[in-house]
Amino acid sequence: EEWGENYFLVGPYMESSVRTQVELIEPCNAALRRTIDKMNSSGCKVYFGRWLIEGSPYVILLDVGFTAWSLDRWKSELWENCSIGVPWFDREANDAILFGFLTAWLLGEYAAQCDEPPHIVAHFHEWLAGLGLVLCRQRQLPVATIFTTHATLLGRYLCAGNVDFYNNLAEFNVDKEAGDRQIYHRYCLERAAVRCTHVFTTVSQITAIEAEHLLKRKPDIVTPNGLNVKKFSAMHEFQNLHAQSKARIQEFVRGHFYGHLDFNLDKTVFLFIAGRYEFSNKGADIFLEALARLNYLLRVNHSDVTIIAFFIMPARTNNFNVETLKGQAVRKQLWDTAQTVKEHFGKKLYESLLVGQLPDVSKMLDKEDFTMMKRAIFATQRQCLPPVCSHNMLEDSSDPILNCIRRIGLFNTAQDRVKVIFHPEFLSSTSPLLPMDYEEFVRGCHLGVFPSYYEPWGYTPAECTVMGIPSISTNLSGFGCFMEEHIADPSAYGIYILDRRYCGVDESCNQLTSFLFQFCQQSRRQRIIQRNRTERLSDLLDWRYLGPMLCPLSYYVSARHMALAKAFPDTFIYEPQEPTSATGFRYPRPASVPPSPAHSLHSSPHHSEAEDEEEPYDEDLEAEKDRVNIRQPFNMPNRNKNQTVSLPEKN
Repeated sequence: EEWGENYFLVGPYMESSVRTQVELIEPCNAALRRTIDKMNSSGCKVYFGRWLIEGSPYVILLDVGFTAWSLDRWKSELWENCSIGVPWFDREANDAILFGFLTAWLLGEYAAQCDEPPHIVAHFHEWLAGLGLVLCRQRQLPVATIFTTHATLLGRYLCAGNVDFYNNLAEFNVDKEAGDRQIYHRYCLERAAVRCTHVFTTVSQITAIEAEHLLKRKPDIVTPNGLNVKKFSAMHEFQNLHAQSKARIQEFVRGHFYGHLDFNLDKTVFLFIAGRYEFSNKGADIFLEALARLNYLLRVNHSDVTIIAFFIMPARTNNFNVETLKGQAVRKQLWDTAQTVKEHFGKKLYESLLVGQLPDVSKMLDKEDFTMMKRAIFATQRQCLPPVCSHNMLEDSSDPILNCIRRIGLFNTAQDRVKVIFHPEFLSSTSPLLPMDYEEFVRGCHLGVFPSYYEPWGYTPAECTVMGIPSISTNLSGFGCFMEEHIADPSAYGIYILDRRYCGVDESCNQLTSFLFQFCQQSRRQRIIQRNRTERLSDLLDWRYLGPMLCPLSYYVSARHMALAKAFPDTFIYEPQEPTSATGFRYPRPASVPPSPAHSLHSSPHHSEAEDEEEPYDEDLEAEKDRVNIRQPFNMPNRNKNQTVSLPEKN
C-alpha cells in the first residue's frame, strides 16, 4: 500500500509453486522490462508475475538452476573479492551464491536501464539472500540496503547444542564455534551482509543483543513481526469457533482413549505445543517436566480436571499407529450404532404418538437393539493403554520426546490426570486421524504452551493471541519481550511470560508448573473472560500498527528512510525528532465482544449453569482497564526512540 506499483519481491523460481501461486505477466515498468529481456538474452531465466496472495504483489523470480554453470566462476570471484570460500558439498550455500549474484545482476542492470539515476531500496532477509547485498556494496550500485536477520545462524546452532547461551554471549569465540559446527562459510556470508548493509535490523530486542555479540554489530532498528488481523463482525464469533473446534478435538479424544475414557470431557483442558522439532530450543523438555509435576499436583489435590497435552512437531515416521487408527474406527462404529438405535426408537415413538398413546419406554427398544449395543460395548474393550504417539516412529528408541516420556512415566494410565498425545506430523484437514487444519486446532485448544529457550520472535503465541487463545511464552522470545514491554500485567490478558533468562531450569520449570496449575483451576466462565481479554490484544500485533499506514513512528518506514539517507546523502536527509505523543494507546473495542450494559448478560453463549452466581462481568469496565494497562505499541526501540520518519528531499 505504501509503495504501490514500485514494490517488487525477488525470489528463486520454483516451478511447482509458480504453477499454482503465480500469475506470469509482462512487467509494466519499461526499465524493468528491458532489464529482464537483457538478462534473459545473456544466459539467465527471469520470470515476472503477480503472487496470488493477499495484496497481489509483483514478483521477480530468478531461476537458480539455469545459471548453475556459472557457480565455479562466481565462487572464484567471491573468494577474490571477499575471501569467503564455500565448499562444493553445501548445496544450500551454493544456491545462496547463485541467487546472490543473480540478485546483484538484476539490481545493477535495472539501475543501468533507468533513464534517470534511480533511488532503489533493497531489503534483504537472512543469510541466504545476504550475498546480493554484499555485491551491491562491492560494486557500488545505487541501492540503499537493509538487512534483517530473523535468527542468527550461530545462535540457533549453539542453543541446539545445550550450551549456556545467554550467560556466555560475550565470551564465545565466534570463528571457532562456527568452524566447529562446519558452518563457517555460512557465518561469513551472514556477517558480511551485516557489515555491509546501510541499515541492520532484527525482529526483537533479545535477538538484537544476540546479534551485537555474534555478528559484531548493534542493530539500528528493531522491526517486530506482525499478522493480518481480521475481526469478526458477528458477536461471539471467535468464541463460537472455539466451541466448534473444541468439539472436533473431543471427538478425536473419544476415539484415542476408547476403553479408557474414564474422565469427563467437559472438565478436560487441551494444551498444545507446536513448531519445528527442536527439543530444547522450543522448550519441549521443560514442558514435559512441568507436565509430570502438574500430574502429581492434580493427583494429590484430588482434582477432577484432566489435562490432555498435544505435541505437534514433525518427525520421521512411516505411517499412522494402527492402534490410533483403530480407536477412530471404534468411535465411528459406536456413533453408527447409536444412530441406528435412535432411528428405531424414534420410529416406534412416532407410531405410538400417532394413535394417541403415551409410549411404554420399556418396549421402545427390542432384543435386537440391546444385542447391537452390547456388541458395540464389547468392541470398546482394550487390553493396552491409549498410545502416546499417534504414528510409528522411525527412530523410536532415540526420539527425545518419547525418551523423556519414558523417564517421567506419563503413559496415559487411568491414574494420570495429565495425558500426552505426540502427533509427529503437521496437521491437515485431509488427515484420516485428526482432520483439522492448524488454525482450527489452535482455536479448539484452551492454552498454547511455548516455553522456548531460543525464539527470536515466536509466531505460534502471536497466532494464539489473534485467535483469542491464551498462551505461555518466555522472556527469551521476541514475542514475550514485546508483550512485557507493552502490557503492564500480561497474565491478566492470558499471556503468561515464563522467566528463562534470570532463573535456573528447575526454577523455570516450577514457575511453568504453577502457571499450568493455576490455569487448570479456572472455571469455564473465567476462561471465557480471559479469551475475550486475549483477543483484545490482537490489535497490538496487527501489521496496520507495525506498518506505515496508521503509525507515524513505523519501524519499517524508519528503516527505509534511514537507509535512503545513508545511501544518498546528497538527496535525502534523515532528521531525528522527539515523539509527539507519550500517552497510552487506546484500544478499539473488539467486534467479537458485545456491549454488556446489564450484569446479568453472559459473556458467551457457551456458559456453565453452575457458574452463573459468580462475580458479574462488565465488559465496558474491562475494556477501560485494558486502555489503562496497555502502553503505546509503536514506541521506537531504545537506541532510536528519538528518531522519526521525517525525510525531506534536498533540492
